Amino acid sequence: MKKIIGTLLTISCVGLALAGCGSQNAAQDQANSSTNSGEKQKLVISTWGFSEDFFRKEIYEPFEKEHNVEIVMEIGNNGERLNKIRQGSSEVDLVYLSDYYAQQGINDGLFEKIDRSKIPNLDQIYDIAKAPLGEDYGPAYTVGQFGIAYNPNLIKTEIKSWKDLWSPELAGKLTLPNITSTTGPMILDAASQVAGSAEFNEDQAFAKLKELAPNVVKYYDKTSEYVNMFGQEEIAAGPIMEMYFKDIKAAVPEAKFVTPEEGGYAVMNTVNIVKGSKHKELAEEFINYQLSKEVQEKTAKAKVDSPVNKEVQLTPEEAEGVTFGDEINNLKKLDMKMVNEQQKQWVDRWNKELTQ
Repeated sequence: MKKIIGTLLTISCVGLALAGCGSQNAAQDQANSSTNSGEKQKLVISTWGFSEDFFRKEIYEPFEKEHNVEIVMEIGNNGERLNKIRQGSSEVDLVYLSDYYAQQGINDGLFEKIDRSKIPNLDQIYDIAKAPLGEDYGPAYTVGQFGIAYNPNLIKTEIKSWKDLWSPELAGKLTLPNITSTTGPMILDAASQVAGSAEFNEDQAFAKLKELAPNVVKYYDKTSEYVNMFGQEEIAAGPIMEMYFKDIKAAVPEAKFVTPEEGGYAVMNTVNIVKGSKHKELAEEFINYQLSKEVQEKTAKAKVDSPVNKEVQLTPEEAEGVTFGDEINNLKKLDMKMVNEQQKQWVDRWNKELTQ
């Protein structure tokens, strides 16, 4: 009897052990199945929100399908979105910012250093866009031109130069960007050139802009303000980014955009990885994707962004209103470290000397 009971106990124990192993194997199989099925990662991208439908359908959705990821957008202007990252009230992985604001993020230690070996498409882009704020940080995925638009129906002067903004014919017909806008420091630099200074001279720049102040209808903060004033013929000319010229031309078909003979300015929109992102490698894959010929061609042909990939080819019609080709490398580039260091002083002086 003892032998029988012992045998039964042995069988029972073996059975329990096997059941335990089976349970563990089942749990492991379930874990493996979950890993293999691949639950979607979430990549949070902070951006401006313009052309949102285009980006969602043409850019984000193909990446989502290929990488089994859900892209979530956080929308707002440069300053608002950068402040959310500063305050730690954001879960952003990737942030799109103009170079002026991106430099502030670098100064504040808000971005991860990128691994350029993970972004091979960097080899295909124009030199000016590769490392606008240093090798450790993100590239410019688009480079816009800051030049001048004017309405030939309202003035006889053919605008060719920055100095033409001082033409008496533009009295009461001119707009300029506010100093607090992305392009504000560029008009300050242009004024220094018009004043005859080979190197930037703050005093000469402000003196020259003070001459122009009576002619200015409004110092605009938003591009929409410019487009509305232009369309309603409240202004005849003013500096503007080329990427918005399509909106101006839609309002005034005869409108012209010119690269001033002294040169236009590069307005660079950068993409960076936020410090502490849990998806750094995925973010680097997205940057590489953003720089690909396929994506760059799509955004250029839709006239959403100017391409920085040198392999993109556009017809003359497709290139209209887009900064394209060798002209990108010929654009003037401001030192954003210097701009950020001087900005507070410039804003104070602008408010005292020009807007009061």
